[in-house]
Amino acid sequence: MKTALITGITGQDGSYLAELLLEKGYRVFGLVRRSSTVTFERIDHIQDRLELVSGDLSDQNSLFYALEASQPDEVYNLAAQSFVQTSWTQPVLTGDVTGLGVTRMLEAIRIFDRERRIRFYQASSSEMFGKVQAVPQDEDTSFYPRSPYGVAKVYGHWATVNYRESYGMYAVSGILFNHESPRRGLEFVTRKVTDGAARISLGLSRELRLGNLDAQRDWGFAGDYVRAMHLMLQQDEPDDYVVATGETHTVQKLVELAFSAVGLDWREHVKLDERFMRPAEVDLLVGDPGKAKRKLGWEPEVNFESLVTMMVEADLERLRGNRRSAVSSAV
Repeated sequence: MKTALITGITGQDGSYLAELLLEKGYRVFGLVRRSSTVTFERIDHIQDRLELVSGDLSDQNSLFYALEASQPDEVYNLAAQSFVQTSWTQPVLTGDVTGLGVTRMLEAIRIFDRERRIRFYQASSSEMFGKVQAVPQDEDTSFYPRSPYGVAKVYGHWATVNYRESYGMYAVSGILFNHESPRRGLEFVTRKVTDGAARISLGLSRELRLGNLDAQRDWGFAGDYVRAMHLMLQQDEPDDYVVATGETHTVQKLVELAFSAVGLDWREHVKLDERFMRPAEVDLLVGDPGKAKRKLGWEPEVNFESLVTMMVEADLERLRGNRRSAVSSAV
């Protein structure tokens, strides 16, 4: 039985990855921060099969403790301050957790694992490409980040490469393009749109305010992307991979599909709001997953239209459930 330690296990990717590893017979540990607010809803259904350890990427000693407690074969570093918009208002926190946090974990593994047995995965991001230098983007495309989040991710990416080349560690980065699901946080534009469409269709809201509708992204399903993470750590030699669909869509297309799924005309409900415009927008992000397909045998299984429909239906079900619960409580 292999053992894995996942940082960020309570997030979207962490929950899907934990499910995948449990299905494969892994013993799964999750690093969680001490908090007065319980945020385990994404892993509630599997929590009795997980082993949670306390720790934080900003606290080096807690990472040593987590490694000692879990004795992992594989470490998946998914934890980060991952909301791009927030990185503009909290750039120092983003740099500390999303950037330096990677180095803290790599250094903890380097010292703890003298035999170089542990395999390490770093969650890199397409936001590192920012002001893109080539279209589509692959593993050799230069980085030009356009947000504090992107800058921090570049730091973590190159730290991973440096530890691999300097210390002979099995350390890889997955340069993942946007990946979504019903478990995506409401602060992200995809979930904001699908939740907004569902609310309006149920009469819970009247309008949805958004920023740049012309922004284009390469969106895939998070459940597909965690399969690529696992495959990266099963190869003979460590390497970095772009994980993407190779297709791009505008925010407006996302909006059209979401509102169409509930039988509404988006133009009657969506309002543009300057508050949601970024100080610096990225250009056309579209990934070339050719290397992942060739070397890992990875292919995305859920297309964009199916993904948006899945998310809208999940939000409708959640909101209807909330309404039924409210009615029952009132009675």
